[in-house]
Amino acid sequence: MGTRSLTFVYDGDTPVVNMYRQFDGYPSGHGAELADFLDGMVVVNGYGEVKPKIANGMGCLAAQMIANFKQTVGGFYIHPVTSTDCWQDYEYHVYENKVVVKNPTEVIFEGSYQAFSNYVFGV
Repeated sequence: MGTRSLTFVYDGDTPVVNMYRQFDGYPSGHGAELADFLDGMVVVNGYGEVKPKIANGMGCLAAQMIANFKQTVGGFYIHPVTSTDCWQDYEYHVYENKVVVKNPTEVIFEGSYQAFSNYVFGV
């Protein structure tokens, strides 16, 4: 049996994507992989020079996140943002400047991308 998770990406307070992970959804699994993806990420509004770890808004970040995680058939799926009961054990809510982690009824972490990395890696 897998540890399921949902990862929501928000533009402001509006969810733009809901990524379902079938297994390894716990903070030391998916959380750590998500922290690696977000580490050093800068969300901008327009860009000139393309630099590593830059997203042109939250829609761009969501597309990069999907491309980063979806490597093979199965494992990851996109669900409607209104799907909030997928038997998940954890939820990750990604905003422009913070991550909120729930299990799923209570908040177990809330903070910046860097603080999230410290949380999942025990720094």
